[in-house]
Amino acid sequence: MKNWKFYNALFVRVLFVMLLFFLCVFLLYKMFYYNALLVGSFVFIMMAEMYFYVKNRLQFYDRTMLSILQNDFSTNFPEENKKDNFKSLYLLYETLKDRQQEQISKELIYRSLLNNIDTAALILEKDNEDWNIFLMNDCFSDLFKVPKVNHWKYLKNYLPSLCFEIEKTDFSELKSAISIKIEEQDLQTFMLQTSRTRTYNKEYFIVLLDSIQRVIEKKEKEAWINLMKIISHELMNSLTPIRALSQNLLHIVDQDKLEDDDFEDIKSSISTIINRSDHLQVFVDNYRKLAMLPTPTKVMTPINDLFDDCFRVMSPILKSENIELVNDLHSSRSILIDKNQMEQVIINLITNSIYALKEKSEKKMFVSSYTENNRFFITISDNGKGIDKEIQDKVFLPFFTTRKDGAGIGLTLSKNIIEAHGGYLSYQTDEDKTSFVICLI
Repeated sequence: MKNWKFYNALFVRVLFVMLLFFLCVFLLYKMFYYNALLVGSFVFIMMAEMYFYVKNRLQFYDRTMLSILQNDFSTNFPEENKKDNFKSLYLLYETLKDRQQEQISKELIYRSLLNNIDTAALILEKDNEDWNIFLMNDCFSDLFKVPKVNHWKYLKNYLPSLCFEIEKTDFSELKSAISIKIEEQDLQTFMLQTSRTRTYNKEYFIVLLDSIQRVIEKKEKEAWINLMKIISHELMNSLTPIRALSQNLLHIVDQDKLEDDDFEDIKSSISTIINRSDHLQVFVDNYRKLAMLPTPTKVMTPINDLFDDCFRVMSPILKSENIELVNDLHSSRSILIDKNQMEQVIINLITNSIYALKEKSEKKMFVSSYTENNRFFITISDNGKGIDKEIQDKVFLPFFTTRKDGAGIGLTLSKNIIEAHGGYLSYQTDEDKTSFVICLI
């Protein structure tokens, strides 16, 4: 319906040609040869005009459709073609043009994001049986000193060890550590993670590489920042009132005459200063405990003897708090440990469980052990309130505590002691139970 002008114009031309054709035949029949020749010439001219009229329209359609298929939207529609016969085609062209520009904008944003992350990223696109490099971000190029090549076989010339590792798995998904030599430098270890995805008729292979050393440095930096925040908080909590009280004392002693109330203020201020100073002293002593942990003096110690001594110390507290202790330790073996330090760890963990069970009506604590892969595991669990997600990454941070009377070094000191023994301390938490696991080799 929208092309009615084109169809009407074509119909008029066809009708006019037919009329002239029949007129030419009629003149020939009447033997008016010259008149018939003249009319026949008009028929030929009209047919030629109709041919070029249709051809121009079809050529415009062909050019426009070809531009759409080739994603070339640089052509501008003539104003007369934006209406009537070509209005629908113009709307289609403009819609696809807008979508392409939107897609290009999104692609630029995605590339910008990938180029600004600290992880080396490489995206491959499958072409028949070969792989082309769809995208290589700046971090990948800078880290491995690789130009932004466009084919996998060129990348193999620069990073043969990486390419071999990926080809060995036939471009399947994997997650592992890999050592890569960059130019003439020593081997560096990276965490390699790959994934494969398909969209429409395209298949992509994504490669992500993170320097393990850089990840460790980042974690260390974050830990130092958090530690400095806590230390600053503790120092300011003591230094701010000490300074304020000192200024108040200076103001009092500058008076010509002291009243009884002034002496009371002086006593109160000095008492507070002493209390805050003692708090700072305790804080520094705790820091010294963490920083100057003595080397463990290891001797073969029976497991049962270790826990019997710990339970003997903690038993009165467990009874007063109505905590049921489920002892599942049935090991007659001995382990090489510093008994005093290990007792300190176990008592710290039991103390934490006691605090976690404060608000529970049914209080249970579980202690168990098992051996697996030449490693000895000790588990201390409770059915307490658990560890909130917001603080799960801070539980081993020095001086971090959720207890009003806590120093925040118990778990940190315990972790350091276990690591000094060549093991590790971890935790698992869910809705029903929180467990701290000691692993010793």
